[in-house]
Amino acid sequence: MIRVFGLKNCDACRRAVKALDAELVDIRITPLSRAEFQRFYDAVGEDLLNTRSRTWRELNEDQRLDDPIELMIAFPTLMKRPLIDVDGEVFLGLGPDVHAATER
Repeated sequence: MIRVFGLKNCDACRRAVKALDAELVDIRITPLSRAEFQRFYDAVGEDLLNTRSRTWRELNEDQRLDDPIELMIAFPTLMKRPLIDVDGEVFLGLGPDVHAATER
C-alpha cells in the first residue's frame, strides 16, 4: 500500500499521488498522531521539518526552539511534503528511491 502524506492543494503531493497511483492523506483533514510524526521523524530525521516555509518564518524564536514533532503537530504545514509511505518504508519527496521501492 502506498500513501502520500501532505496537503490536497500541494502540487508536489498531487504529482506524487498521480505518479504512484497512491492514496493521499491530507494532514489538515486527518491530523497525524504524535506516534506517526515520531515514526516519520525517526525515518527521515530533521529534514522532515520545513524551515523554509512561510509558517516557519511566522514563528517567533521561542517557538522555533520547541520540539520539532510538537511543532509539526501544532502546525502541520511545517512538515515537508510529500512524505511517502510504501508498505512501511518512508521517503521524503518523490525520487528514484521511491520508484525503486514501488517496483519490489
